[in-house]
Amino acid sequence: MYDYQKTNEYFAQVPGMMEEICEAELIELGAKNTKVAYRGVSFNADPAVLYKINYTSRLTSRVLAPLISFRCNDTKLLRENALQIKWDNFFAVDQSFAITASVSNSRITNSLAASQYFKDGIVDYFRKVSNGKRPDVKLDNPDIRFNLHIDQNVATISLDTSGQSLHKRGYRLSSGDAPMQETLAAALIKISNWNGEKPLWDCMCGSGTILAEALMHYCRIPAQTLRKNFGFFYLPDFNKNIWNKVKNDCDKNIRPLPKGLIIGSDMSDIVLKMAENNLSPLPYSDNIELTCQKFQQVEKFENGVLVTNPPYGIRLGTNEGAKLLFKELGDFIKQKCNGTSAFIYSGDPSLRKSIGLKTTRRIPLVNGKLEGVLFQIDSYDGSKKKYYNDFKNEEFK
Repeated sequence: MYDYQKTNEYFAQVPGMMEEICEAELIELGAKNTKVAYRGVSFNADPAVLYKINYTSRLTSRVLAPLISFRCNDTKLLRENALQIKWDNFFAVDQSFAITASVSNSRITNSLAASQYFKDGIVDYFRKVSNGKRPDVKLDNPDIRFNLHIDQNVATISLDTSGQSLHKRGYRLSSGDAPMQETLAAALIKISNWNGEKPLWDCMCGSGTILAEALMHYCRIPAQTLRKNFGFFYLPDFNKNIWNKVKNDCDKNIRPLPKGLIIGSDMSDIVLKMAENNLSPLPYSDNIELTCQKFQQVEKFENGVLVTNPPYGIRLGTNEGAKLLFKELGDFIKQKCNGTSAFIYSGDPSLRKSIGLKTTRRIPLVNGKLEGVLFQIDSYDGSKKKYYNDFKNEEFK
């Protein structure tokens, strides 16, 4: 038996600064005994919950199923231990594979060398059992992925039950400059606590990622509804009947999107066409209203939720241009957005000062490798009418 079969324990890799919110989502999806670590959450799950997390999680990047762990202070031990695993239990010699490796606090310091020795062990195993034949390594879209992590001279070999990173939903057909990662856009929607009782507007929607995640959230569309291949298909104990039931149960919860509930706008016709194309693979995307206009030209947006990622830095060309844009956005919220809560993500935290309004919350979040901040601004008349988000995670208050 492999380690995950003995313990029912898995490890979810998560985007930076999102460990706690990802843990909360995993619990909602049925995970047990969760434990937060750096850039990840360990948890227990039965097969049905494992499949559901991969199919529906909006925040998690990958889910790893540990196969074996062993003391490892020499790269040769990687090959030797890899040779002990029956790799044809997972995939065939005519299929492709890829390896992701990381090392820390260990005598082995080179992750590339570590992955090479691990790869040699897999290849040599197949050569022994397949008359000299070996599977191909394919970095882009392989059939199956494995993960090697070495920490304090202990190596853990895992199967990636997700396959491709879960932030890749499959709807993004094209992207503009500095696109927001899908998991981050989903986090903005989650943190906003938007539930469809008020209209949601992205006033600088770009290629439409926030709109797509808002659509999937409201309509209860599984995050991986467009995905055809998962890594858990290759687990030796994969149960197709359980998977079909999980998928069918999740798909039954999908509901339509009322027209006018989600709104997107941008000043560029080209960018809006890109957003329309990206939204098109998703059900009910035709009910999202897209308009070509600057937010400065909108008469008012009251009693709603505004979620946006304004351009900054390279996307505007100058820092002064970004400061002016953020000032104009702050003026618009103050003068024309009564009863509205605004959630503004910026990769440049210093731009908060240019908004000129008091923020209810400031939440550090990472977009890929870029560390940014989400600002919440509540535009309400009178202190007693001030809107307070009731998202329960104390880390984000």
